[in-house]
Amino acid sequence: MNPDSIIYRAAVWIIPLVIAIVFHEVAHGLVARALGDPTAAERKRLSLNPLRHVDPVGTVILPLILAVTKMPVFGWAKPVPVNYARLRNPRSGMVLVALAGPGMNLLLALVGAVLIGLLFLITGEAELGGAGAFAAENLFNFVAVNVFLALFNLLPVPPFDGGHVVEGLLPPALAARWASLAKFGFPLLFILLLVVPTIWPDANIVERLVLPPAQAVSDWYFAIAAMIAG
Repeated sequence: MNPDSIIYRAAVWIIPLVIAIVFHEVAHGLVARALGDPTAAERKRLSLNPLRHVDPVGTVILPLILAVTKMPVFGWAKPVPVNYARLRNPRSGMVLVALAGPGMNLLLALVGAVLIGLLFLITGEAELGGAGAFAAENLFNFVAVNVFLALFNLLPVPPFDGGHVVEGLLPPALAARWASLAKFGFPLLFILLLVVPTIWPDANIVERLVLPPAQAVSDWYFAIAAMIAG
């Protein structure tokens, strides 16, 4: 496959992204079940089958556009259903369920870093080509995507995971008002993340708030990979 082709460029980003968001959503459901809410299990959303989680726009179309235009790649899946009222302790449970997704992404990034290290340890100084180069690029992107998704989802904006963390920490009256903002979350984020930067580049939230810490954390994971590779 030609590394300069659109299909190749899209594949090395969309494959890591789909894995990252599927595990992210399943992690929410698993922690919710452990804390008393079996809703995700009842609706068969604890599966690792991507077809159960794929959102056509958030998982395929938007990431494809971002990959082809060489912008930061992110996306979303269909949210795993969680009924916070069924949790044994709804307020603290909400926080733990919300943190499960980003936590899973950071764990996956570590797995990716270890696999990068092992790949280069096995191949030594030989230049990777063909399938090896494709695997390496997927793994590097896998680390970057998982770190980015973890930090991006921790933005304290409903309905992101960070918004649920804030909701779980606020007093009940304020939490209810905060939760009511969720219906405006995605339209607002679309405007802030895609429209505003086009008009006013200095107001790019991703470049200013998410990318710098994501790059720093990714570099830490790549340092682990380098240690393993020797």
